[in-house]
Amino acid sequence: MRTLGTSLQVPAIGFGAMVLSPGVYGDIDDSRAGTALRAALDAGATFVDTSDAYGVDGHNERLVGRAIKGRRDEVVLATKFGLAVPDGEASRAHPVGYAFGELRVNAEPRLVRRYAERSLRNLGTDVIDLYYSHYVDPGVPIEETTGAMAELVKDGLVRHLGLSNVSADELRRAYAVHPVAAVQNEWSMWRPIDPGLLRTARELGVGVVAWSPLGNGFLTGTVQGLGEGDFRHNAPRFSKENLAGNNDRYAPVRALATRLGITPAQLALAWLLHQDEHVVAIPGSRTPAHIEENVAAAGLTLHADTLARIDEALARFEVTGGTLL
Repeated sequence: MRTLGTSLQVPAIGFGAMVLSPGVYGDIDDSRAGTALRAALDAGATFVDTSDAYGVDGHNERLVGRAIKGRRDEVVLATKFGLAVPDGEASRAHPVGYAFGELRVNAEPRLVRRYAERSLRNLGTDVIDLYYSHYVDPGVPIEETTGAMAELVKDGLVRHLGLSNVSADELRRAYAVHPVAAVQNEWSMWRPIDPGLLRTARELGVGVVAWSPLGNGFLTGTVQGLGEGDFRHNAPRFSKENLAGNNDRYAPVRALATRLGITPAQLALAWLLHQDEHVVAIPGSRTPAHIEENVAAAGLTLHADTLARIDEALARFEVTGGTLL
């Protein structure tokens, strides 16, 4: 278990539910998705992360809500808002590195409660344990969004506040309005976190939730190509040419995992957990066996000389192509 903020206790390996909606890693039905979610809870990955923007019309939140029914007390439930903009409301462009170039965001204070109430209905719960703004709205000061989120805490709809995909300055400005338990940013062997953000989180006592800790599956060492309908076709790192070269350059890291008698995914997750005592990883998987494999990484101890060898290998691992941000 690890602590986010001053008091939010979560397992070191949680579960990122985004992969359980169709259109992320190709098609998937709700039966298989529900099996994966229940396997995650059974394995101890009871920190479940979703968003109102995953899937169509809140599909992912509703899926999570059905899976945790009768087990709500076991789960630390996190969700996000700002991308599933209500019909008729304006939105603003947030640039991203994927092929489509931008996301549309609206994090206006007047909509924050509306977002939260919709998520509560989807999830079938009366409180959200950790509530994030999904992206900073370029047209709205983050202080104003955070102030509206703080009202949800005051009214008992939300227990802890989080910020997703933020800078160090944005974290500091938001924290001045209300304490923040966690920032959720991309962080993995092939996408370092911004050092300034990590320093600021440590200074303020804010935990870090690493999304895509397995590099959208790349760091498992098993991705040789993508199927039809896979969202990763939008990521330059997964183009046919870039993927082949990245796999070649990743070979020394895979070899290290083999020598240690663990999988590349376990090495990637264990390495990440060793970077800071308040970092938590939320890998997603559709396969119970892979979920159990991921959770087992929390029990691995990497000695200093092993970490040094990993860092040496990563220093030579020059990734071709961009990721999301």
